[in-house]
Amino acid sequence: AGGRVPADLPAEGYALAARGRAVALAGADADGTYYAAQTLRQLVTGAKRIASVAVVDHPLMPLRGVIEGFYGSPWTHAERMDQLAFYGDVKMNTYVYAPKDDPYHREKWREPYPADKLAQLGELVRQAIGHHVRFTFALSPGNSLCYSDPAEFTALQAKLGALYDLGVRSFSVPLDDISYTRWNCAADRAAYGEPSQRAAGEAQADLLNRVQKEFLDAREGTAPLQTVPTEYGDVTETAYKKALRDRLDPRVEVMWTGTDVVPPRITVADATRAAAVWGRKVFVWDNYPVNDYGQAEGRLLLAPYDAREPGLHQQLSGLVLNPMNQAAASKVALFGGADFAWNDTAYNPDRTWRTAAAYLAGDDPGPATVSPLLAFFDTQHLAPTFGDEPWQPQAPELAARLARFRTDWDAGRQRAALNALRPSAALLATASATIRAGVADRGFVADTAPWLDALALWGRAFERTLDALGARLDGDTAQAKRWFAESSSLAAQAGRIRTIPGETRPEGPVRVADGVLDTFLTAAPGLGGRLAR
Repeated sequence: AGGRVPADLPAEGYALAARGRAVALAGADADGTYYAAQTLRQLVTGAKRIASVAVVDHPLMPLRGVIEGFYGSPWTHAERMDQLAFYGDVKMNTYVYAPKDDPYHREKWREPYPADKLAQLGELVRQAIGHHVRFTFALSPGNSLCYSDPAEFTALQAKLGALYDLGVRSFSVPLDDISYTRWNCAADRAAYGEPSQRAAGEAQADLLNRVQKEFLDAREGTAPLQTVPTEYGDVTETAYKKALRDRLDPRVEVMWTGTDVVPPRITVADATRAAAVWGRKVFVWDNYPVNDYGQAEGRLLLAPYDAREPGLHQQLSGLVLNPMNQAAASKVALFGGADFAWNDTAYNPDRTWRTAAAYLAGDDPGPATVSPLLAFFDTQHLAPTFGDEPWQPQAPELAARLARFRTDWDAGRQRAALNALRPSAALLATASATIRAGVADRGFVADTAPWLDALALWGRAFERTLDALGARLDGDTAQAKRWFAESSSLAAQAGRIRTIPGETRPEGPVRVADGVLDTFLTAAPGLGGRLAR
């Protein structure tokens, strides 16, 4: 490489070479040079030396990152600062500020941010710039906006202008989760007719075009406007989509969540149809690992980022993931999203999942910390599967071990079955303490505290159940009964632990490997075996 960049290297690409004591970094642009440094950091972390190496690399998707777009308690300022640094580490270049429960983002969209909140936003913008992340400010006026009132557009420009003055150069006007069966003012009925899909599309296109042409085009250094349409989760042709397709400035980035709000998969064919119906490449808002809805109640979503088809970069303008209320815990899935968006054709979900565990563990992590993390991740494995099948159950790895146990047990190999399963029980029983002591990312430990508390209890209940089965095989039915009772008590204690108030919607009991471990513990006392005669 010799510090020279290949002439055909795309934007954000880089070249890195190391030989002997010399290291050369070069980028197609400043972002590329920054990413070269990140790759070098990854190579040397935990290593005393590295062999000679040459890397030429570039991202396949132009926009890669996160949209803070969930319901429930928004992230704290400290969490956002930490997240922006994390995005730089994993080569994400986009953060969209759109927390549903920030009143100044949605309900009070006309009102300026208080001075202290504005100062925090300015600090976030500077943090983003420092880590080569595009800070995109989103303003969501659709619940109360009067499209045809000039004063409304003036208020919108003033709100966006205050953020431009802070250094924001990327903006979004989301129009999701609103009704287009009514107008917010009589003037819109006069301007666009009776409420309808077509009329809503026309009004929204006119608004978005004005923001692009009158606000963004009039200011230096701005990126194209982004939006989330009211119909964001399908590829069905409608009068609404046709109105936007025909009327909307082609520069505006249209966000799309896939074939559903939380799609079981996203394929190249899906994205191709979406590009046709919207008349442009779509910008995917991926609702994973967000946990603000009923099916995710009481759960963290720590499965590998998966079920997104290689080759999507050909049909997408970008990919952002919508995370959990638990910011640091979201890093597991976000790590996968970053890797997929950088190079979806070479993406390996399992390898990236394990690398995410090592990243959370910190410099020079060993299996003593990574293995308990992966076991914990497995108990929080709610993730979409392909087709119309139900979502994958929690704890697929544990479920497979329990299935092997049952096969061996039923075949008369009870002792061998117990011995093979005991390490799994011991790992779950001790994982919480190991994670608390060994994981460098203390935000992750804080975010997962209720689940770690519950995991310790479920793990101990698991061990006691295996002890009870062993006692039964030994003919000690009295001891087996006592240990089954202790297991039941521990499981009941675990079931009473609840999520942190405000962090999930709705708040509820913490779930750990539900449908898998609890089912096994309930069924275990009824397992047959050699009993005392």
